Amino acid sequence: MTLSAVDSHELEQVRRRVFLALFVALAVALHTVEVLLPNPLPWFRIGLANILALTALFSYGIQALWIVSISRILIGSLIFGNLFAPGFLLSLGGGIAANILMGLGYKVWYGKIGPVGVSVLGALGHVTGQLLIAWLVVIRHPSIWMLLPFFLLFALISGIVNGLAADYLLGSLYQHPAFSGLKRWTAQTKDHPEEGI
Repeated sequence: MTLSAVDSHELEQVRRRVFLALFVALAVALHTVEVLLPNPLPWFRIGLANILALTALFSYGIQALWIVSISRILIGSLIFGNLFAPGFLLSLGGGIAANILMGLGYKVWYGKIGPVGVSVLGALGHVTGQLLIAWLVVIRHPSIWMLLPFFLLFALISGIVNGLAADYLLGSLYQHPAFSGLKRWTAQTKDHPEEGI
């Protein structure tokens, strides 16, 4: 039995949705584990769930990045019962800023920037977005911005770690038959992976 072009396209769409759902589930699981681990300083988390957001971005495009990231934030907040609490607003603000920078970096420098570079952009955007929300909602004092250099340094380190992990994961996925139709991020081309979900 052979598949027509239409059947093949529909199969690829179903496969994409299944993998995105898996990426969301894994991102929520990593987020949950990370929240439950002891945390020496407030707001300092390495952001392991971002590994799956990066994987979705380099596998399926910018729309997939937003789906995985925002779904993880909403589901994680529901699990911990802090939907619309200050912690949720911090996470959402950081996530939106991170996604904007990662999406821009991916689109503007496609083929020239890899998961590590995009991850660092996202981490820097995340801490900046969190501090902005903290300043607007929690601590309305300009001295909060004195924390920014320390947060940016931590973001740089966590961005590199998450980017390396995402790069390794992508390398493994590209060897799997289910991902054989995807273009590798290292390809020096302006053709973006399909954005349709």
